[in-house]
Amino acid sequence: MNKTLTTAIAAAFVGLAGVASAATVTIATINNPDMIELQKLSKTFEQANPDIQLRWVTLEENVLRQRVTTDIATGSGQFDLMTIGAYEAPIWAAKNWLTPLDMPANYDVNDVIKTVRDGLSLKGKLYAVPFYAESSMTYYRKDLFDAKGLKMPEQPTWTDIQGFAEKLTDKAAGVYGICLRGQAGWGENMALVGTMVNTYGGRWFDQSWKPTIDTPEWKKAVTTYVDILGKYGPPGASANGFNENLVLFGSGKCAMWVDATVAAGMLYNGKESKVADKVAFAAAPQGTSPKGAHWLWMWSLAVPKSSKNQAAAQKFAAWATSKEYIALVAKDKGWASVPSGTRESTYANPEYQKAAPFASFVLSAINTANPTDATVQKVPYIGVQFATIPEFQSIGTVVGQNVAGALTGKLTIDQALKNSQASTERAMKQAGYLK
Repeated sequence: MNKTLTTAIAAAFVGLAGVASAATVTIATINNPDMIELQKLSKTFEQANPDIQLRWVTLEENVLRQRVTTDIATGSGQFDLMTIGAYEAPIWAAKNWLTPLDMPANYDVNDVIKTVRDGLSLKGKLYAVPFYAESSMTYYRKDLFDAKGLKMPEQPTWTDIQGFAEKLTDKAAGVYGICLRGQAGWGENMALVGTMVNTYGGRWFDQSWKPTIDTPEWKKAVTTYVDILGKYGPPGASANGFNENLVLFGSGKCAMWVDATVAAGMLYNGKESKVADKVAFAAAPQGTSPKGAHWLWMWSLAVPKSSKNQAAAQKFAAWATSKEYIALVAKDKGWASVPSGTRESTYANPEYQKAAPFASFVLSAINTANPTDATVQKVPYIGVQFATIPEFQSIGTVVGQNVAGALTGKLTIDQALKNSQASTERAMKQAGYLK
């Protein structure tokens, strides 16, 4: 065999080996605008790391939670990187389902906001890195308020919100007084309703782990929620989650919206929002107490122990949550649209402060949401809008379905609460919390 042919064959084998050795990182993520931007910009990572290929599995929020929970609990290894939150990270870490993350020195872990970092850690070890973090806040249309001579207080109550919603509803013009999450799910409607329960003095469990859902505090919270959204919200509200309400408010269909602080960057972006020059904001509403009125959440990237490509998955997670990635989004979409709530350096950046009038407000909301002191009465669990126990995912989903039933009129509020109390008591007995 001549030398030229031998060299060509050798080169071909080297090429094949290079293709075969490329690690494919399969990423389970949510279908929201920030994550779609990440998919778009991830080509930059792939170009710089030709030995790593990314495969995206993009899902609706409730479906994502079901899929990643099933995958990690069974150890099937379908995903190398999972988009999870403040609820899953400490629970799954304790079960030894997640790989502790060892970020490179230039990642600057201490730049990650402490409340966020703590929420994703267990016993001092980081088990997920935040893509963005959020609390909750009230968005409103200042032009519609001005036209009616209304003034939003810096700290509104739910009574204020209900009064404003009544005055601002103009169904003939296609404008609804308020948009709120109506879609059933522990992380959808119950994220909001959970904060309402807190601020009206309620809690999920007493100190003995007995459910406390069929109580006056819960009834006040759920009644307020159903009244406001049922009377002044858009039709079909029980199908609306974060994404649907983002579209409704951004297209001018809602006078108010109480939801995640992460939406601020989207609503203030004139390329994405028709109301960018009309939107204003205030704190999340309170009931009878300031306790637990605004939530704390992080959409984060975690590497399951079952991943076959752990080093490559960690490398991408570090890039996707880095200062460099934030600068890349700023270049592509503007500083107002960068992932929020994660890094002190973002909030210290004059360009971000200039582009994002909500910056200091959001940072304060995240820093003051306290998962260890979110209820008026003492509780045995940690969490603002959820209880950090493994059973909560199914409990919260069932309760969310009952609350959605009350919103649509399929159940009375009393029935929804009694059903929720009974199903939660059964779940807690089966799990061994109650005898």
